[in-house]
Order: sequence, then structure tokens, then C-alpha cells
Amino acid sequence: MPNVKMDSEQVKATNKKAFRDYEIEERYQAGMVLLGSEIKSIREGRVNLRDSYVVMENGELFVYGMHISPYKQASNFGHEPTRTRKLLLTRDEIKRLTGKITEKGYTLIPLKLYIKNGWAKVEIGLGRGKRKYDKRQDMAKKEAQREMERVSKRKFSYGPGE
Repeated sequence: MPNVKMDSEQVKATNKKAFRDYEIEERYQAGMVLLGSEIKSIREGRVNLRDSYVVMENGELFVYGMHISPYKQASNFGHEPTRTRKLLLTRDEIKRLTGKITEKGYTLIPLKLYIKNGWAKVEIGLGRGKRKYDKRQDMAKKEAQREMERVSKRKFSYGPGE
């Protein structure tokens, strides 16, 4: 039997706040430079992306504010939970992102952290900040969609006595 690698993906953390506050236009998959205790904590799902953001410094991308809880079994050789971590992208992707970030209003946000084929990956999104009225419009659309689903469920549900 040939050695076939499964394309499995286990999502460990998502940044729901990013979808509420930003309009995501493009998405990129990036690797991360991690310590041994960090990857073990990520595999346990002890990671938080809520206040994290991506910054370009000297032609490289770094993620700030990503909280990876210390690994209990690492004892004295653990890691700092919110240290800056380097992201790994191809040179072409970094050039493309450099051009986009210099435009007014664009920013890079970590959207999701997952394990793919044993490697930790971060999905980063190129987004533009939403204004307050944009957020209100999105909330109104979601509420209207929920209401339509509720009505259709009531209309087509068959219970006792119908």
C-alpha cells in the first residue's frame, strides 16, 4: 500500500472578533516559528487569538498578542505566553502583502490557528476596518436571515395534531 499523506486539518482557535470588526478581502496560510512547549500547548487547544495582530518588520511578518498558555510538563523550560512569533510565507506573498499594507486602511489579522499534517498554521486575512454603520448593517442582515429561518421552520414543521 502506498504511503498517502492525509490532508487533515484540526482547528484549534478562531478569531471571531476579526470577522465582526474587519471586512476580510484576502486570506493567506502561514507557518509559524514555535518552541516545543508552544506546539504542545497548541495541540491541547490552549491558544487564544482574540487580541492578536500581524506586523511587517524588515520584510518579515510577526504576530503579536497571540496567547499560548504554558505547557504544564515543560516546568522551567516553558515559554512566555504572549511572545512575538515569526510567520513563514513565500517571498512573493510577502511582497504582495507589503504593497497592500502600505495602502490606507488595510491591516493583517490572524483569523484561525490550526494543525495541518502535523504542522501549526495560521490563516491571516488582509482586511479593511468596518465602520460602525457597516457593523449595524451586517447585524441587521443576520437577524433578518434568522427570522426567515424561524418562520420557515414553523411553517414546514409537522408536529402532533397537525
